[in-house]
Amino acid sequence: MISPHSERGAGKDGKSAPAGKTLAGKVPPPPTGPPVWDGPPPVGASPVRSSPLDQLRAVVSRVSIRWRLTITYGVLFFVAGMLFLFVIYILVSWAINEAWPVVTFSDASSEVQREFQDKWHWAQEAAVYEARKALLSRSLLALAGVGILAIIIGYLVADRALKPIQQMTATARKLSGTTLAHERIDLQGPDDELKELADTFDAMLTRLNVAFDTQRRFVANASHELRTPLTINRTVLEIALGDPEASEDLKALGRTLLEVNARNERLIEGLLLLARSERELSVRQPVDMKDVAETAVDQLSSRAEEAGVTVITELRSAETVGDPVLLERCVANLVENAIKHNLLDSGRLWVRTGMAEGALVVQVANTGPHVPAYEVNSLFEPFRRLNADRVDSSKGAGLGLSIVRAVVRAHGGNVTAVPRDGGGLVVTVRLQPR
Repeated sequence: MISPHSERGAGKDGKSAPAGKTLAGKVPPPPTGPPVWDGPPPVGASPVRSSPLDQLRAVVSRVSIRWRLTITYGVLFFVAGMLFLFVIYILVSWAINEAWPVVTFSDASSEVQREFQDKWHWAQEAAVYEARKALLSRSLLALAGVGILAIIIGYLVADRALKPIQQMTATARKLSGTTLAHERIDLQGPDDELKELADTFDAMLTRLNVAFDTQRRFVANASHELRTPLTINRTVLEIALGDPEASEDLKALGRTLLEVNARNERLIEGLLLLARSERELSVRQPVDMKDVAETAVDQLSSRAEEAGVTVITELRSAETVGDPVLLERCVANLVENAIKHNLLDSGRLWVRTGMAEGALVVQVANTGPHVPAYEVNSLFEPFRRLNADRVDSSKGAGLGLSIVRAVVRAHGGNVTAVPRDGGGLVVTVRLQPR
C-alpha cells in the first residue's frame, strides 16, 4: 500500500483540504484501503515448468531468420560433403583393387604360391586401409575448413536474399501521416514473389494515403462547419440573456438552451480530439508525466471541491516522449471521469505517477458505485456508459475513456481498467519511458 503524499479537494465536511497535507488520522481510509499498483505475481509463486521440447522451441523461436537460413545452408553443405566423402571412401577401395597387380610364380610349388598370395592379399588390404585412413583424416580437415567458409558464404547469401525484406521494413518504419504520400518501396529486380509483395505493399500505401487525406479533410471541414454555428448560437443566447427587458421565462429557456449548446460543444470537441489522437503524432518532445498530472489536478480541483471529492496525489517524476497537449488531455479525462462517477459524500480520488517494472505508469482510482467486471472493457468504446449513467446525459457523451485509449495507443502504450474493491474504478496507463 502506498501512503498518499498530498490531498486536494473537499474533506468529509465539504470544506477544502489544504494542499500538501494528509488527512491521515482524521478521515478513516476506505474499507479495503487505497488501490495498489498492479504488478507481477508474488516472488514465492511457483513457476510453470516447461518440457524440453518447449524449451527447444523457445530457443529456436529466438533465432533470427537470417541465422536460420545460414544454419540451413551450412547443414545442407555438411550433409552433401559427408555423402560425397562416403562415396569417395567406397571408390578408393574399388580403385585400388582394380589397379592392384596379379603376381604368380609358375615354377614354384603350390605351398609357396599359396603363402605368397596370402601375403600379397594382406599387402593389398593394408594399402586400402592406409589409403582410406589418409583420405578420411585429410578430408575431414578439409570439410571442417570449407564448412566454416560455407557458413560465412551462407550468411552473406542469406543477407542478400533478405535485402528486399530489409528495404520493406525500413520503408515501413519511416511511414507516418506526413510521409505516407511519397514513401514507397519501389523494389527493383525480376518479377518474382518478393517484387510482387513489394508492389502490393506500395499499392496498399497509395490507398492508405487516399484514406488519410479524406479523413484529414473531413476533420478540418467538420471542425469549421460544426464549431461555427454552435459559437453563433452561444453568442446569440448570451446576448439574449443579457437583455434587461427579457422575461424570466425567456431567460430560463435561454439558460437551458445555453447548457444544451455547451454540451454539444463539448461533444464536438471530444469527437475532434478523438479523431486527432487516433492519427500519427505530429509533436514529439520530452514530457514529465508528474507535471502533466499536477496541471490536470489543479485545473479540476474546483470541480472536485464542488463534488465533495478529496483528491489524493502521489506524483513522482516519470519522463516520456510525446505530445504534451494530448497527454494532458488524457490525464485530465481520467481525473474528470473519476470525479463525475464518484460518491456524492466524502468521495476520494487517487492520482499516481511513477515508474513500475521498467514502464512509466499513471494510475487514477476513485471511490464510487460498484462497476461490473463485464462492463469495464466496453467503457473504452465511444458513447458507451454504464447502465446507471445512460439516462443522465449531463455526465458526458461517453468519449472520455475513448480519448484516453486513443491517446495512449498513439504514444505506443496501453491502458487497463479494473473494478476497485469497495466500489469505483482503477485505471492504469503504461507508456514507454524516455
